[in-house]
Formats: sequence, C-alpha cells, structure tokens
Amino acid sequence: MGSEGPTTPITTIHVTGFKKFHGVSENPTETIVNNLTEHMNKKGLPKGLAIGSCSILETAGQGALVPLYQRLQSAIIAKDSESSNSNRIIWVHFGVNSGATRFAIENQAVNEANFRCPDEMGWKPQKVPIVPSDGGISRTRETSLPVEEITKALVEKGYEVMVSDDAGRFVCNYVYYHSLRFAEQNGIKSLFVHVPLFVTINEETQMQFAASLLEVLASIP
Repeated sequence: MGSEGPTTPITTIHVTGFKKFHGVSENPTETIVNNLTEHMNKKGLPKGLAIGSCSILETAGQGALVPLYQRLQSAIIAKDSESSNSNRIIWVHFGVNSGATRFAIENQAVNEANFRCPDEMGWKPQKVPIVPSDGGISRTRETSLPVEEITKALVEKGYEVMVSDDAGRFVCNYVYYHSLRFAEQNGIKSLFVHVPLFVTINEETQMQFAASLLEVLASIP
C-alpha cells in the first residue's frame, strides 16, 4: 500500500492554433502550433509530458463546430484506445490578440457570441448565447487549471504574462467556451492563451514561451 508504480504519470497535451482572420493575415498561433513538436523534441520533452496533437482551427464559430468537436473527441478516443498510463489530458488553445503587448492566460469564457466582424465563414452573431441550453449570455465557465500558479511560474521564467478574465467575444472566446464545457463533461482540462503578434514579441521568444507553458502544465500536481 502506498507504493507507486515504476512509471511516471503522463500529462498528454493537445494544442490548437488558428488560421488567418479579418485584420490578421498571418496568425502567429498557426506558426507556433505547427512548429511546437519539433521545437520541443529538439530540446527533449520533459519527463511526464506527451504532446497528443497539434492542429490548426478555422477562425470561425458555428460553421466550424463539427470539426472542433471531432477534434476534442479525438483526444478522448485516443485515451480510451491506448493502454498508456496517461492520467491527464489538457487542451491548450492559442489565439492572437493583435493589440496585446504580453501573453495572457485566460481564466474563463463567457456564454456570449458578439462578433465585431464576420468570422472566416461569414457568421456575425450579435449578443447571442453560445450554448442556449446553458442559459443567458452572462453565464461563464472557468478553467479548472490554477491560472495564478501557471502565470507566476511563467513570470519567474522571465516571460511577460498576465492572468485575464476576458477572452473577448469573438472566435477565441467561442472556442474556449465549447472546450471548457466539453472538458467538464469528459473529466479533462482546457486552457486558452492569448499571444501578441510577432512584431511585438518575436517568434523565437513565443516558441520558447509555448514550450515553457507546456512544461509548467505537466509539472502541476
């Protein structure tokens, strides 16, 4: 009793970024996510961390819901089909905030779609609930991950990063709300992180930040 098995518990992290959208012709998150596995493998994955998948989402809400859910579901299917000792699954969604000067760890999403411009599929909802069965547009869902602790660890590593309670009302918030709801229903975790443009914080620093974030997440007990 009380003895631990010889294997380290694994945290499997699935990562998403977004394609271009109105006003952002080159989305830094597409570059970050496409290069993340190679970047991390070069320096060696820390013990207890596995990268499950890296995928790029359409910058769209309702019209991209089916592929979003297929993607979220794939992590559950992979977990069920593997006899691995992966005991924790985390979805990390990267999105760009073109006006930001630092990284932001998003604590929550709001059940409101209020798009300032049409998404990449031409949808422009105004003050409508993302999931009507969840209630009104003031309903929020919070991540079960310790955002303060994560942010503090990243600040200590030298990054300019803050906790945010406002992921906007565009596609980032829309995806995060669905992901948090899915995570709660399936016993996994979800986190959204906003990054600046590469002209504000360069690509190499952002790659290092993304790698450090995954390391921090894997180290949380």
